[in-house]
Amino acid sequence: MVITDAEVKNIEEKALAIRKTIVEMLEAAKSGHLAGPLGMTDIFAALYFHVLKHNPKDPAWAERDRLFLSNGHICPVRYSAMAHAGYFPVEECMTLRKFGSRLQGHPERDMLPGVETTSGPLGSGLSQASGYAYAARMDGKTFRVFCAMSDGEQEEGNTWEGAMFAGKYRLTNLTAIMDRNNIQIDGNTEDVMPLEPLADKYKAFNWHVIPIDGHNIQQFIEACDEAKSIKEKPTLILAHTTPGKGVPSIENDYRWHGAPPGKGPTDKVPADKQKDAFLEELQASAR
Repeated sequence: MVITDAEVKNIEEKALAIRKTIVEMLEAAKSGHLAGPLGMTDIFAALYFHVLKHNPKDPAWAERDRLFLSNGHICPVRYSAMAHAGYFPVEECMTLRKFGSRLQGHPERDMLPGVETTSGPLGSGLSQASGYAYAARMDGKTFRVFCAMSDGEQEEGNTWEGAMFAGKYRLTNLTAIMDRNNIQIDGNTEDVMPLEPLADKYKAFNWHVIPIDGHNIQQFIEACDEAKSIKEKPTLILAHTTPGKGVPSIENDYRWHGAPPGKGPTDKVPADKQKDAFLEELQASAR
């Protein structure tokens, strides 16, 4: 999948717009997760604007690639990316977490066309995606299955059941993308429950592992291409990301894992100025 410098630049511009919408929608909701969505924005921009085979005008298109979001709490990045890709008006993002909204705090499959599964309990997504990929192969389907998941949920046993299943059945049509940002709600992952050596663990389960810089769009697209060429194994893209990416005042601060602008720590930016300050930081970081 050849990508030009101009196409990379376009995806970077989409990522900036997606990040700005994430900040605005979370401030409007007065609740939700900020650090993870900002950290995964480059990957979701690349997915929706280059990698995925999909059609916003026909979300149920039978030949579309399937994207499972295991760590459903980072759904603001998926909603924002979908809106900017044309699934629904960007203005609808401001209904996040409101009663009656299609954009709930965790995605609900029956409420929003283009969402493949309802997510909430961490650790379920890889098993769901593995089962779907297995069924797709049984049916002779050629679409690919992607599963975005967090590093913190590697602490859940169900994740490893899915990893074993996918490895055993050599699900070459499955690509998992791990957000390796090293934080979770209570602190650093390696303090809460050490996860390393993650790559070696997946390799032992018969996975092909590709470590990347999760903010390098070209690297991510090349990794997705490499995954297509791998035979007899599922692929894990181990994406090293910065939580809160683009907003230096909150980057790598686990306290922003589950806080929206206006409700987060005030030691760097007063609560009533956080949204505007974060938008300014995003714009400055993009220059």
